[in-house]
Amino acid sequence: MSNDTDTGLDLGRRLRALRLAHGLSQRALAKQAGVTNATISLIEAGRMNPSVGALKRVLDGVPVSLSDFFAFEPKAERQVFFAAEELTEIGKGRISYRQVGGNLFGRRLQILHERYSAGADTGRAPLSHDGEEGGIVISGRLEVTVGDERKLLGPGDAYAFDSAIPHRFRAVGPHDCIVVSACTPPSF
Repeated sequence: MSNDTDTGLDLGRRLRALRLAHGLSQRALAKQAGVTNATISLIEAGRMNPSVGALKRVLDGVPVSLSDFFAFEPKAERQVFFAAEELTEIGKGRISYRQVGGNLFGRRLQILHERYSAGADTGRAPLSHDGEEGGIVISGRLEVTVGDERKLLGPGDAYAFDSAIPHRFRAVGPHDCIVVSACTPPSF
């Protein structure tokens, strides 16, 4: 790996840890900073090394100064077991994403307990990011679209795919949908 890539990954991991420490999803930070969700995703994945001006704009969405950002030293979480009430809510609105662990700095896996209110979806614009993800529907019905493929899943059904392929999720029917999912690397 080159130094530029190492610097980008360090910057991305630092931004992700800071964002999560402030309880913001990528989408919420993007909205507050006035940038696209893809910008936040690319920075956190180490695929975009922003200019100082662009980074300052993103950090204004937290808000935190450049000096505080570079002084921020996230520590890897060492907790092994998590009670239900210890899961960290990182979603907003009609979709709840309860994450196992509050600080994923230094971790390579993200695990979520997801609750989609009846009719809720991840938005018209498909999601796309580096990594892989998979999940199992616990209850309710979930329509999963990955690229040109679409499938309605029910309890016990599962999905797994390359997260770089554009994808979206939608709860179908009159009941909430519960999903347990995992993503590597953490990208939400």
